[in-house]
Amino acid sequence: MTATDAASTTGLVIGKFYPPHLGHLDLIERAAGEVDELAVLVLASVIESIPLADRVAWLRDATSALPGVRVIGLPDDGAVDYDSEAAWVAESARMAAAVAAHGIPQPDVVFTSEGYGEELARRLGARAVTHDTARARVRVSGTAVRADLVETWPLLPEATRRGLATRVIVVGAESTGTTTMAEALATHYAVHPRWPHPGLASVPEYGREFTYALHARTAEAAAAEGRPAPSMDDLVWLPEHFGHIASEQNAREDAAALRSPLVIGDTDAFATTLWERRYVGEHSIQATTAGGATLPRRDLYLVTDHVDVPFEDDGWRDGEHVRPTMTGWFVDELTRRGASWILLRGSHEQRFAYAIRAVDALLEHRRRFTSPPWDQPTVLV
Repeated sequence: MTATDAASTTGLVIGKFYPPHLGHLDLIERAAGEVDELAVLVLASVIESIPLADRVAWLRDATSALPGVRVIGLPDDGAVDYDSEAAWVAESARMAAAVAAHGIPQPDVVFTSEGYGEELARRLGARAVTHDTARARVRVSGTAVRADLVETWPLLPEATRRGLATRVIVVGAESTGTTTMAEALATHYAVHPRWPHPGLASVPEYGREFTYALHARTAEAAAAEGRPAPSMDDLVWLPEHFGHIASEQNAREDAAALRSPLVIGDTDAFATTLWERRYVGEHSIQATTAGGATLPRRDLYLVTDHVDVPFEDDGWRDGEHVRPTMTGWFVDELTRRGASWILLRGSHEQRFAYAIRAVDALLEHRRRFTSPPWDQPTVLV
């Protein structure tokens, strides 16, 4: 062992990270700055709503720039009881074993923001460092986040927000009311009496913006050559166009997830794969490669049916004759993927009312975070 090795120090941070928030990062950043190697143990019970793998992935993303940090997931269904010797023995043994199993030396320092830090450090043969138990530096706790996601959303790392956001995506063939439905849902939930999401807006369809730009470039080239202004049929669609559209749509959707725990999307990268099939052919998979195959978790797709919706030709659409085929593609492909989807048919009012029932139930479910009976809430004072 070299002199440098002998002088190196190992730190330990533990927690549920249910979910990871900026207070956790504040603790981890301090700890990482005071030791050479830092083990971050994520302790998750099977009873809890957010899977262990998600918490580990979000924390790894959030700490990726910190040198020497190792995030380790540890299933933990032992009862937490600070007055029980049996509980202390069980939990400290599991933590020591988890650190050793990953080739990390036993900790020299245990960093916590909780009252149990001194005792845990003693049992692990380490020194205790207590950090901001009053949460004065970052006014947040896991308990507060689980109680009110909307209010605490800005206090979550970006990876947590992207992963935790509820995503409802509206898709459908041309002129079937997708944009109307997405905007109506966003307006409704921005001021919802039970779950208001201030500032919520639907994620717009980037493909339409790209179409405008492509038409403008084509028209400019035609004018320069003395040719007539192009129609929609004159536009030349290339596979790389759809790869770009899919990537940009994903980026806009993730940006929306940073602003709000509810995302209402007017189409998505999956839908772009079907438009690529429509304009380029089944052989073209640029949109799939660019993001259509690796989408974030989808909670619900709403498919706007072409039935009962008159086709409106706004000068940019050419698909009245293919609307039934496109609707079938959406239904078939979503079913093949095992996605949760609902077909919306009838008047806009009927479709909207039915969609609201589904989204209300989804939000009610997503806002509930289950905890084991021995959970001890952290109260901000």
